[in-house]
Amino acid sequence: MLFSWHRFRERVTGILHLDEAPSRLAASVAVGVFIGITPFYFLHTLLAILVALAFRLNIAATITGTWINLPWFAPFIYAFSLKLGEAVLSGNFTLLWSFGELTAAAHALLQVSARQHAGNFVQMLWDAMFAASKPLFIGTTIVGLVVGTVTYFVTLEAIREIRRLRHRAARTADGRDGRPTPHDQHR
Repeated sequence: MLFSWHRFRERVTGILHLDEAPSRLAASVAVGVFIGITPFYFLHTLLAILVALAFRLNIAATITGTWINLPWFAPFIYAFSLKLGEAVLSGNFTLLWSFGELTAAAHALLQVSARQHAGNFVQMLWDAMFAASKPLFIGTTIVGLVVGTVTYFVTLEAIREIRRLRHRAARTADGRDGRPTPHDQHR
C-alpha cells in the first residue's frame, strides 16, 4: 500500500474526532510518535499494537502516531539521532553539528562498484549494527521523548479545540447563539 497524504490526513482527522478523553487520545498519539522514531523500523506497527494493549491506549491513535516517521523522513531522523547519541556518549556536542564526515562517507560509498557493494554489504551491515546501535538507541530515545512530548501537547490542544468548535456548532444548531450560558461556565 502506498502512502497518500489524503489518507493520512483523513486518519488524523478521524483520530481527533474520536469520543474519548482528550488526554488519553493525545497520549496514544504521542506514544505512537515515540515508537515511530525508535530504530525498530519494520516493527513499529506491531510495537504500537502491543504497547497500546498493554497500557490500554487507543490502538488506532497509537498506530497513526507511528506514521509520523515516514520513509522519506527516516534517514534524516536516524542520522540526527545517531549524531545526537554519539555526542551524548562522548560528551562532545560539536559532533552534532559536523555533518561533513557523513557527506564524505556517503560520497565514498557511491564511488564503490556494485560488485564491491554486494561483497561487503553483509559485513557493512553487521559492523554498522553494532557500531551504531548504542548511539542510535540513545539518540532516538532522546528525540522520541522530545517529539512525543511536543506531540502530546499539540494533539491535546487540537482535540480540545475541535471539541469546543463541535460544541459551539451543536449549540448554534439548537437555536442558541453560541455564547456560553452561566450553566456552561461551570462545566
